[in-house]
Amino acid sequence: MPTAARRLALDVLLRVEGERLPLAEILGASEVEALPSRERDLLHELVLGSLRRRGAIDRALAAALDQPLTALEAPVRAALRLGAHQLLHLRVPARAAVHESVALARELRPRAAGLVNAVLRRVARGDIAAPPDAAADPLGWLTGDGSLPSWLAQRWLERLGAERALARAAALLRVPDTVLRLNPRRPEAQSAVAEAGVELAPLAVPGAFRSSGGRTAALARAGLVYLQDLGSQLVGQLALRSGRLLDACAAPGGKTLLLADGAGDGSTVVATENSERRLATLAAQLARWGATNVRLVRADAARAPFHAAFDAILLDAPCSGLGTLSRHPDIRWRAREDELPGHAARQRGLLAALAALVIPGGSLVYSVCSLEPEEGPAVVEAFLAEDARFEKAATPEWCAPFRNGQFFGTLPERDGGDGFFVAPLLRRR
Repeated sequence: MPTAARRLALDVLLRVEGERLPLAEILGASEVEALPSRERDLLHELVLGSLRRRGAIDRALAAALDQPLTALEAPVRAALRLGAHQLLHLRVPARAAVHESVALARELRPRAAGLVNAVLRRVARGDIAAPPDAAADPLGWLTGDGSLPSWLAQRWLERLGAERALARAAALLRVPDTVLRLNPRRPEAQSAVAEAGVELAPLAVPGAFRSSGGRTAALARAGLVYLQDLGSQLVGQLALRSGRLLDACAAPGGKTLLLADGAGDGSTVVATENSERRLATLAAQLARWGATNVRLVRADAARAPFHAAFDAILLDAPCSGLGTLSRHPDIRWRAREDELPGHAARQRGLLAALAALVIPGGSLVYSVCSLEPEEGPAVVEAFLAEDARFEKAATPEWCAPFRNGQFFGTLPERDGGDGFFVAPLLRRR
């Protein structure tokens, strides 16, 4: 009988593929949260790892199969991918990886158990082809061991060139470092971190630390630290001002908390979110953090029920998420190139709508967790060409390492973690 973690991992992979639901939403389900911590950790590794490295896994399976992988039923593919990931990338004994995967297949597709057993035994013996040489065949490597869909691999090669495309893909295969902020409202936060055996290394963004050792999840649940990628913290810091601030697409809330902490209790942060469920999650996070200067409003940012009264507005716009393929590896296989124009149109509409709410002399910061030009520079350049009230804002010295052309952001191959684009703008007086 397969373990609960493996059975749930198979179910999660099937839902990601069949229902095209965001992985984070599925992993937040009650049956996942109910697992013991060790089993939950295994589940996360099985799911995230097999999605992150699916290209290499599928290449290995293709060499061990006598038919195309796509010809197999979805539960059989998922069982094979879970087993191959354990054989190729985890320290799981071959016998256990094969046995558990065969048991999974037997539960859902009994006739396929023999095939799963034979294929995984071939993989365990190493009966697979060597990966393409990245220098000689960059496209082959990107779509295989680089684990990118072909459209994205071709796109990056054309836009970035082989060297940068390979570097970006390799960076996004790595498990991202844990980056966090301390809760400034909790004087004991730093000592609690030290007592938990967590070591902190300061990063270039003010207040951001890379952590190592210990377990940070319990500290986060206690409201002592907030786990937040470097790029996300960069965006929040560039949007930071005192006065009346609006976080227009606020969930899950990390930037809202950063704005509330930095602006101080004499300022007010208005956080809007259109999803009642996400707004409730944000409210719980605010209570845990102790941020009392935040007002939550359920609203669509495109039709925000406000007047022009904000000193600063942050629009971290809904996007493809293609800068977060390491943290959200399901996006590799869910995103489509033909969706990018639709994202860009929505982003332009949001930016134009929110611009009217900024007071003269106020700031408007636009960001996306994507490095695709349609969602970043093209949106901002079109906005600036159409709205003469705004210009690029001056920025503090500390963010110079994050300048990318005319704007700013994080690059996975340079900075680690997620890829963010951010454009700080100023409304002329």
